[in-house]
Amino acid sequence: MKSNTETLARPKRRRQRPKSWPITFSPFARSLARMHSLHAPKRRSQNPNPTRPVMKPQSSQSSHHHLDGVVGEDFSKPEHSESSGEDSDGIVQADFSFFDPKPDDFHGVKTLLQNYLYNEEWDLSDFVELILEQTTVGTVVKIEDDEDEGIFALVTALNFYRYREHRCIVTLKDFLLHKAHQEKGVVDKLRLLLVEQERDVALLVSQRMVNLPPQLLPPLYDALFDEVLWATEDEPTEELRNSFKFKHYIILSKVYVLKKAAQNDSEERIIYLNLEDEILHKLSSWSFYFPLQSQQLAPHELRNYRSMGLIMAVEADKIPKFRQELASLINEK
Repeated sequence: MKSNTETLARPKRRRQRPKSWPITFSPFARSLARMHSLHAPKRRSQNPNPTRPVMKPQSSQSSHHHLDGVVGEDFSKPEHSESSGEDSDGIVQADFSFFDPKPDDFHGVKTLLQNYLYNEEWDLSDFVELILEQTTVGTVVKIEDDEDEGIFALVTALNFYRYREHRCIVTLKDFLLHKAHQEKGVVDKLRLLLVEQERDVALLVSQRMVNLPPQLLPPLYDALFDEVLWATEDEPTEELRNSFKFKHYIILSKVYVLKKAAQNDSEERIIYLNLEDEILHKLSSWSFYFPLQSQQLAPHELRNYRSMGLIMAVEADKIPKFRQELASLINEK
């Protein structure tokens, strides 16, 4: 005899929504975020947090400097004035929300990722499509009620084995192995992750516009790693569930490293473009640098530094520590 007790459905998990933060984009950076974005109806998401003004984010107090945001401005471009929505300090009050990636985000995400693989020629469109098709894990950040739907940040994690046959992933793996071939002890570890253990390895992708409020970072990364956990339980097939049981993350980053000839006690050895990369670097199992050919004019303050690519491998069991340290770092600001 069947029981009359009905099985209750699992409550729908809701993402933590960010609050309203002031942003300090110049007109050039703001226009870059909106470049090529499609004008499509927005799928609104509920935001339980009331909008309220906050103080302007302060500079980092970390032992290293940070140039936060990886989609940078051309330092040779002069600033232009913009009156709508900005005060004399260039601060704009904005209400950010997190959204699942969707096809209409293609051009905005592609613009955000235009320099992701440094200056390498590869199938970026294929890479963007992978990100947009994986709606279970991944988040884009937009401004509420912005009809242009500009993408201001993106975070996701892609399983190397699941997408191994895509041209963009093949190119990316070849690129990483090529850059690591002169690093003794690293190239073998990298090859182990990308070939023999690729079922358990994810590419952690995180890109954002210059000066995105750092207060958004903890909830953004929390959303990502919560979704990874939920996907191991909620995906419809065992194969998909297993594809999110990551043991390692590979992170591509960019830094400025002090030139040997200019090293002194008054200058930091490394300047991270993203402040969280300092934490990831410290927690990484291994990492290596390689020189970059910058297409932008560096500011005068960086004349003693060299632009470098930084590749890191972080074990998944270090992620709770990363989340804790990131939250602590932001709270100190």
